[in-house]
Parts: sequence; structure tokens; C-alpha cells
Amino acid sequence: MEARVDAQTIKDNVRRRYATSAEQGGCGCGSCCSEPGDLVRLEDIRERAPGIPSEADLGLSCGTPTRLAEFRPGETVLDLGSGAGVDVFPAAQAVGPEGKVIGVDLTPEMINRARRLAGERGFANVEFRLGDIEALPVKDASVDVILSNCVLNLVPDKGRAFAEMFRVLKPGGRFVVSDIVSRGEVPDSLRTDLTLWAGCLAGAIDQEAYLSGLRKAGFDEVQVLESRAYDSAEDGYAFLSVTVRGWKR
Repeated sequence: MEARVDAQTIKDNVRRRYATSAEQGGCGCGSCCSEPGDLVRLEDIRERAPGIPSEADLGLSCGTPTRLAEFRPGETVLDLGSGAGVDVFPAAQAVGPEGKVIGVDLTPEMINRARRLAGERGFANVEFRLGDIEALPVKDASVDVILSNCVLNLVPDKGRAFAEMFRVLKPGGRFVVSDIVSRGEVPDSLRTDLTLWAGCLAGAIDQEAYLSGLRKAGFDEVQVLESRAYDSAEDGYAFLSVTVRGWKR
């Protein structure tokens, strides 16, 4: 699916919204601060891992990919749209001092918050990089696991994001991502609403198109591990939170 508003406009709007979240508290995907006119109120389904900084959890998640990633000690993990580090820090605990977790985020304020928390809590095996998921600042075939939590729906060019995921994964590597998708086509009236883009709804694509896009990028064994439906205000489509896994063979 191509965005029906200019891609740079979408990114700029998302960056502003999440800069506010970084500085003032959560208000985005998974938050309870929906503005009037938002289609759904996403429920809080997060499960905070023990030992992570509470300030890393801004209520922007729609799943718990870390719970299903089956980390191994020493692995290198990449978190797409890492925010304040809510998934980076438990992943860092799981891979241990011989492993490493890289967080990439589009918003400088999020990067600053995450770096501050990492320093305060002594997480030596994490790194936060400013960057775009459509052009990741990560070397080819350099990571074992990719995570993402309610972020890929925000990306205008999902095909490019999926291709970048495939590029940076090592052969034998895997991704586990939680995201918002739709069942049925989302109306054009939502696609042009910048507030709903930042709120993780306008950029959601049909689940089958999402899975097909990942397979087209080269991933094998792409499957939905968990799915949770949200109510929709209109007939013909609905929003779901899904956690999806796939492999680069």
C-alpha cells in the first residue's frame, strides 16, 4: 500500500507526535490518550519485564514481541522504532553481556531519553541510533533478531521497510514484530488523516497484504503467533494487534 498523503509529511508528523511523547509522556500507539475522532481506543496489553526502567515504558506498545523472541545469549538484536527502550532493555538482559541490542528510532527526543536511561541504569550492551526504518543505519547481515512494537504501521513504504529488515538479518536470523493491521481495506478518509497516522491506524494495512509483503521480501515461515481484535466503528473493516514471526533462510 502506498501512502495517500506525502510520505515526508507523514514522517514529520509522526516525529513531532513522538517527540511530545518522549518529553511529556505516552500519547501514540497503544496509548489511552486518543483524541476526539480517533476510531478506536487501543487497550493496554503490555507486560513490563522485570528490571527495565519504568521511564522506558511510555504506553506506546501493542504487543510483547520480547516474550516470543526466544533470545539466546550472545545474540545481536535490532529493535525498529525503539522509542525509549521498552523492548531494548529486556532484550539486553536476555542476550547478556556477550550480546548486543541496537535500537533505531526516527525521533531525536526518543533517542536522547533512551540513551539517558541506559547510562543511568548501567546497560553497557545497548546502542541507540537515529535513523529511518526505510534506510536502516545497520550493516548487511549483521543482526540475529529483529524486534518491532507497533511501529511498522507508521512507515509509509512498508515494502522498503521489509526489504531493509531482510538485508540486515543474518542468514538463519528471525524477526518477531507486533503491529497494528486491518481486516479489510481501511477507507481513504482515514488514510489522509495525519492524526490517525500517528495513532497507528491510518497506516495499517490488511493482514494478508502485510504477511504477503514479508514473504515477498524473502522471509520464510511467516506466521501470526498472536492476534487480538479491536472494535471498529464501521462495517467492512476492523483493526487487529498481531505478533508475527519469520525467518531469513
